[in-house]
Amino acid sequence: MEADISTQAVGLASNADFSILNLFLRADVIVKSVIIILIASSIYSWAIIIEKIKMFKKISKSTEDFENKFWKSKSAETFYNNLPSTVQDPMANLFRDSMVVMLKSRRSSNLNDKMSRILEINIEQQMEKIEKNYTFLATVGSTAPFIGLFGTVWGIMNSFQSIAISRNTSLAIVAPGIAEALFATALGLLAAIPAVVAFNKFNSDSKKYSQKLENFSKKLLSII
Repeated sequence: MEADISTQAVGLASNADFSILNLFLRADVIVKSVIIILIASSIYSWAIIIEKIKMFKKISKSTEDFENKFWKSKSAETFYNNLPSTVQDPMANLFRDSMVVMLKSRRSSNLNDKMSRILEINIEQQMEKIEKNYTFLATVGSTAPFIGLFGTVWGIMNSFQSIAISRNTSLAIVAPGIAEALFATALGLLAAIPAVVAFNKFNSDSKKYSQKLENFSKKLLSII
């Protein structure tokens, strides 16, 4: 009898398919929902990461070009009048929006204070565009492991229920359920780790770029 049980367990273990697709198909509704949420979050996170990498690469070059041309110009007003409307750079937008206000208020007695406030507001507006979707990356990085852990706990509970129903503690019986459960944790980490790394990197790049905008604003204000 013991030999028959051992033979059955070995047979089940050898026939078990632990491919990613089968792990998903064998999972119950709750674990499937967790897996779908984590996969969707991971895909969207990578889309944001790729978009931000391209964006920082683009604005790094465009801002450098803008600064070089600006400091070579004769005056801020002349440069503003000759600035093409097609230029879409955060620093160029900051300069353009600020100059519009300055030209309208050039006769104002408190022009310096007004320009300081306008520059601060414009910097915040430009940084809001740059930092768009940062919250999503931070959320995925902080919650994905816990979502995966929930799927794991749920899957292990189902495995224990299978043991209780079948009254068989064979590894071949519980292994598929445990594998499905651990797959959810693996997906949670797979979604969280790139999101956390990317968020920290982009957050650091944003602070550096914000400082660059502030330095430009101070120099622009002193010129005006």
